[in-house]
Amino acid sequence: MSTSILIIAHAPLAHALRECALHVFADCGDSVAAMDVQPNAAPEVSLAQARSLLEQLGTHSTLVLTDLFGATPCNIAQRLVDGVGSRLVAGVNLPMLLRAVSYRAEPLDAVVSRAVVGGTQGVMQVAIAAPQNQTRRNSHDQDPHDHQQ
Repeated sequence: MSTSILIIAHAPLAHALRECALHVFADCGDSVAAMDVQPNAAPEVSLAQARSLLEQLGTHSTLVLTDLFGATPCNIAQRLVDGVGSRLVAGVNLPMLLRAVSYRAEPLDAVVSRAVVGGTQGVMQVAIAAPQNQTRRNSHDQDPHDHQQ
């Protein structure tokens, strides 16, 4: 049994993340759903929509990802997963989602762990070196001990 993934986030983030996941994993469309919470939508209406999406996913094992702990999408998601076979993780980012999609065939608890690790490992400071300041080697230079990275 595969774990399904439901993304609940501020509009338009949920659908944008789903589209990114589909770009990388074209076969994940049936197991990843998204719900954008609109700024002026009533929480009860959004919760009903989320329940409908959860039912459409049709699995008993669902990872719900939301963007910001304490915000409306997370509050809706908390009410959604209360008493059902789902887990909720806040702070969704693309590395987290891609990791969850990659391992969706594993049991739910394993998918949750992998998603959290993927999300945290995907956040890093990157040193930027301006390309115009880097020296280029000629392609005919074959010194095997001098590597430019």
